[in-house]
Amino acid sequence: MPETGRFTGKVAVVTGASRGIGRAVALRLARDGARVVVNHPDEATFAEQVVQAIRDNGGDAIAISADVSNAAQVHALFDEALSYYQRLDILVNNAGICPFVDWFEMTEDIWRRVQDVNLNGTFFCSQEASRIMRDQGQGGRIISMSSISALVGGSFQTHYTPTKAGIRSLMQSLAIVLGPYGITCNSVLPGSILTDINRAYYENPDQLEKDSQRIPMGRLGKPDDIAGVVAFLASDDAAYVNGADILVDGGLFVNLQ
Repeated sequence: MPETGRFTGKVAVVTGASRGIGRAVALRLARDGARVVVNHPDEATFAEQVVQAIRDNGGDAIAISADVSNAAQVHALFDEALSYYQRLDILVNNAGICPFVDWFEMTEDIWRRVQDVNLNGTFFCSQEASRIMRDQGQGGRIISMSSISALVGGSFQTHYTPTKAGIRSLMQSLAIVLGPYGITCNSVLPGSILTDINRAYYENPDQLEKDSQRIPMGRLGKPDDIAGVVAFLASDDAAYVNGADILVDGGLFVNLQ
């Protein structure tokens, strides 16, 4: 580490990076030379494991705890990151939750918590990061984790799908606002990716087989499948990609047969 060195000298903040897709993204960016801030809400052990894995491979990373739904904690997160690394080039808004809940059992607390973490967290982090990038005057990258759920419904995700559609829309609007500063804003829309957020759901082998068969690639996605796309969007190769959303689903969305 680094492998390509394309992010050498750059600093990335990855929210919700202690496990799953966030972990894979943090490892990938570090592998390509970025110094990485591994954000987590309250999973210090997992976050430190990510940091150690990066350092063991010759990279540079720190873990910072912050609940992205809390504006004050988000402000402190970026203050600490800036104090430690003196700059910021890449933000990956990955933090998100999706407790599967029946519509008729949905409580106000659950509804608000999902909105707060997923959509409000993306807003808070994007605003903090973009201010830093603007003041640096060297451009930047903001990449947010939307979902195939921004395009389709989910019977147990009625609280979740609106947040992912909102994230996609937010990136489109910010692409207009921040483009003049050289800051690109894009979203990634994962399909069915096997992570901790849905692992219990897929402990049923019949469900796993059923969902896998719906995907033309014949399998659920892996966090690394998403990390590679994020790395592309963060790179100079994507310098003119702005306001885009990239669906990474193995062909699930187009398979209507």
